Amino acid sequence: MGTATESRPAVRYRGFLLLTQANGTWLVRPERSPMTLLPFRTPTCSLEDVKALVDWRLSESTSRIRSA
Repeated sequence: MGTATESRPAVRYRGFLLLTQANGTWLVRPERSPMTLLPFRTPTCSLEDVKALVDWRLSESTSRIRSA
């Protein structure tokens, strides 16, 4: 049984903090500026899925920079 103040450890991954939320979703935030991606929330998923989503979003942002 958890409480609202129960601490959940952050996972660091490729310059981002992956923060699990009480409802099973994830909050993804850059560790520092300049931000390559804006913070975002994910649907309920596993840590591996969140990491894959971060990788995909990073590859999308670099492909847009190359095409510009």
